[in-house]
Amino acid sequence: MTKEEALNVLDMIDGVYPTFNLTKKKGDILMPQLEKMDFEGVMKKLDAYIAESRFPPTIAEIAVFPSAENPHLEEMKMWEREAAKVPVEIKERFREALLKLIEEKSCHET
Repeated sequence: MTKEEALNVLDMIDGVYPTFNLTKKKGDILMPQLEKMDFEGVMKKLDAYIAESRFPPTIAEIAVFPSAENPHLEEMKMWEREAAKVPVEIKERFREALLKLIEEKSCHET
């Protein structure tokens, strides 16, 4: 999230919870932590938290981090998209050839 969004989160907590007592020192400590997080997710969690608790949240209680990119997952999705383009006839021929190969290999091993 941006610095402005992080400040918005802290202002919201300070406005709802008078005991939070937002100081410059507290802001300096919390801002870098909030900037690592996902603004939309934090705001959703904060809204839910406010509805349930009369005490100010800790940053851990409202933390939502952006989902990390998984290169393997992206690669699998790409393979699935490419496989969807292959005609059914070709897939069936490949399947039959694979079954034949498996059968041949299993016969030779026994």
